[in-house]
Formats: sequence, structure tokens, C-alpha cells
Amino acid sequence: MRTVGVEEEYLLVGPDGAPAGAAAAALRAYELRGGTPEPEPEPGGGLEGELKEQQLETGTHPCEDLDALADEVRAGRTRARAAADAVGVRLAAVATSPVAGESTLSRGARYHHMAREYALTLREQLTGGCHVHVRVADDDEGVAVLDRIGPWLPVLLALSANSPYWRGEDSGYASFRSQVWNRWPSAGPTAPFGSAAGYHRVVQDLLDTGAALDHGMIYFDARLSHAYPTVEIRVADVCLRGGDAVLVAALARGLVETAAREAADGVPPLVDRVERLRAATWRAGRSGVTGDLVAPPAFRPAPARDVVRSLLEHVRPALADHGDVERVETLLDELWVRGTGATQQRAWFRAGGPAAVVDGAVAATAD
Repeated sequence: MRTVGVEEEYLLVGPDGAPAGAAAAALRAYELRGGTPEPEPEPGGGLEGELKEQQLETGTHPCEDLDALADEVRAGRTRARAAADAVGVRLAAVATSPVAGESTLSRGARYHHMAREYALTLREQLTGGCHVHVRVADDDEGVAVLDRIGPWLPVLLALSANSPYWRGEDSGYASFRSQVWNRWPSAGPTAPFGSAAGYHRVVQDLLDTGAALDHGMIYFDARLSHAYPTVEIRVADVCLRGGDAVLVAALARGLVETAAREAADGVPPLVDRVERLRAATWRAGRSGVTGDLVAPPAFRPAPARDVVRSLLEHVRPALADHGDVERVETLLDELWVRGTGATQQRAWFRAGGPAAVVDGAVAATAD
């Protein structure tokens, strides 16, 4: 059974709801309480800083069972919330800040090198993602998977959309994080690589040109993890609720398993032009699940519910083999009832403005 794990990036907010640069202090408080702020040899179970002092990140261990994954997501949020509480700030699982405010760079030579090289792109980068790791046998299988899952990744973005506000204004997007993130020269969807060697040639080209400083800056929507034997799917916003993170992870694992089976059976990739994937990603970030999505294999607009249903049918055999069908259907039903994080944020804004959005997000993160 393929294992799956989740990394989540959260926003720290002060009493006024604006981003709060307290990550270093929160990590010290966590360490004093017996935590382990540094990454473990095996992913998961700790608490880390991120690019900006206004962020914390947690991760799960690799899990086979969705119940275990849900427990680990909940435990990670509890760790991060306790560290934030210890230094007088709050934790919000939002992918951009609902309230305008400045961000500050975390300490470290790598981050300062990035600041010099990428200028305003880095200075304005305060976003939170949900990264799903799914185990693969080796780089060959991993690249075969990458070449086949791209057309479906925008659907995961739409389901996770949780960043309608940017610098205190409604962006008009369900996921404005996806717009900000794709400013990086090494970010976004990718055309098929053809082989592990082809993938590594492209990565080396990005390193040679300075579009990426190191392997950690290979910001593709899905990539081979440089640290673990996994495909890392990075397209999603951090989810407002832990259950939605589990939903995205389950569908991601289903996509990886389905793609690996297709590759073994000689089924070719659906698309060879990255422009189609960019358009589909933009459409998903713009409207989330409240409008149309671009549906493979025809790549024509269709109602979001129909496209999500097509994704579910595409991965259903893999979900069934993992025992995930009922859980995924239940989580999808819940999402359709209450909406994505973007829908909920806008409802809170209508009721009470930006402060109500932050209060609602902090409560939902802790739920």
C-alpha cells in the first residue's frame, strides 16, 4: 500500500488579525516544552519555520490509513497552535492573509540569498500551501506518475481553494495564492518529462540558469521529492479544515496509484502542451468549485461538480484498493455543503469584515 503524508503551512496572526512575525519565538517555546523543531530523518511529527517569520509548518509521518493521517494532521495543528499560544499569537490555516500587513524574512543564509536574487517576488511571498507526499518505487515510476497526473492537479487546487484575500482586499480569486506562487520562475505545471533522465535534465537547467537556487526551489505543481522516495504534489492551498487536507491527500494518492498503473499498462500521458495545464490551473484558482473547471481529456470547461465527479471515477479503483472510497465520498459531501475555505472566508467577511474572517479561520483551524 502506498503511504501518504501531508505538510501544512500556517499563518501566525496578532491580536489585530494582521500577520505576526513570531515564528522564531514560537519554535523556542516549543523546544522548551520538549518538542523537536528540527526535521527528523523520517518526515513528520515536528514543527518548523518557513520562509517568513509569520509562518509555521507541520508535517505528518507517512501513513497507510486515512484515519491515522487525520489524527496526525490534527496533532500537527495542535502542536503549532500550542507554540503560537505560548508567545501570544494565533494560528490560522489560511493560504494568504485576510488582513493587510508586512512580512519579514526568517533567519538563514539561504533565505537571504533568495531575497537578493528574487527581490519583490520574495518580499511579497507570504502564502501557505498543502503539500502531499505519496510514496513511489523509484525515480522512473515517479516521473511516469508526474507525466500523467498534471491534467487532474487543478481539481485538487479548486477543492483546496482558501485564499480569496490579498493585502486586505478581495482578489476575485478563490485561490490567489496560486497567482502569487506562480511568480517564481521554477513554479507551475509541467509538460511530460518522458523519463527520469529527462526530469533531472530540466531540474539541472533551472539550477544552471539561476531560476532555482537549489533543489528545494523546484516549485513544480508536482515534483520528485529531493529528500524522500515520494512524488510531492504541491498545487493545493493549505486547507482551512483538517478534513479537507485528508480529502486532498486521499485523492492525490489515488491519482498517483492510477497513474502508476497506467504507465505500467503503456497508457500515454493525456497532454503534451503545458499551456493547457496553465489555463486549467488559472481557471481552478479563479473560481474554485463555484464555477467551471477545465476537464480532461477534452480540456473544455464543465461545471465543477461534474469535473470533480470525473476525477472521483478516474481514481475510484485505486481508492477502493486502499479502502478510501466511502471516506472520500463523505468528505466531498461535507465540502459541497459548507464550501471551500474561500467560500467560508467570504461568508465571514460579509458578516463581520476582515476581523471576522481571522476569528473564523482561527476557530476552524483548531476544530
